[in-house]
Amino acid sequence: MKKLAPLILLIFLSANALLNAQSAPLTKNDTLPNFSVKNAGNNRIVIGWVNNLPVVKQISIQRSFDSLQKFITILTVPDPSAIQNGFMDVKAQNDHMFYRLFILKEDGNYVFSPTKKPTKDFIITKPATTYGKDTFVVNNQLVYIKTDTIISEGKPVIVKAQPVVIGLVQRNDSVAVPNPVYNKTRVEAFTPSLHVFTNKDGYVRVSLPDDEKAKKYSIKFFEDNGTFLFELKDMKERDFKLDKTNFYHAGWFRFELYEEGKLLEKHKFYLEKDF
Repeated sequence: MKKLAPLILLIFLSANALLNAQSAPLTKNDTLPNFSVKNAGNNRIVIGWVNNLPVVKQISIQRSFDSLQKFITILTVPDPSAIQNGFMDVKAQNDHMFYRLFILKEDGNYVFSPTKKPTKDFIITKPATTYGKDTFVVNNQLVYIKTDTIISEGKPVIVKAQPVVIGLVQRNDSVAVPNPVYNKTRVEAFTPSLHVFTNKDGYVRVSLPDDEKAKKYSIKFFEDNGTFLFELKDMKERDFKLDKTNFYHAGWFRFELYEEGKLLEKHKFYLEKDF
């Protein structure tokens, strides 16, 4: 973990350098839950946003080949409270994948941002000298990205920020970019299920695996304390919504998803107080 920390911070800091080099800075249109996704070229996708929310416990960046489903969390940002933040994705398989943000609020409610694809909107100057594929120039600063950085997809990494030197300017002066010192207690990261989750309208959405061979699925729903509520058996539809009135109240609920009688997933979801 200690070896990964400076590498992850380097990607965050370089992403912020690229955000500052955009032809247009971040605006209110990039304020959470909105955000920007820019294609910087050479397999570098920069995600950025402005945070004006009072308290945010967690912000996770998710990526998918599909605009509606199968999103995977690629990273949880170290400091969700930062006013302006960004991350450079150097592991995307192509430049037309879909991105969204998972935002966990102080009261336990969470929302998903709109889904976006990368757009090209950068001004990056080319140096007179030819550098390697991992080196580029932003605002006359030489920035190096170690593209073999390992970040496990689906396993968010939370690290404590420290000052990191990201490049050199003319006259051989170092550029050190400090990060905030954290005094807050870290909140356990929550990643919603890909199969049973609440959508932005407040309904419980069920998205079962799209198997070539038809399989039998069933779901058991429970109160947060484990009290059994009801069960859905032998579901024919693979993607549908459940009305929130089935759950009688707001708060956390748990579920167990079974495939051919075997437990496939055991997770939970949250219903907001709007009914």
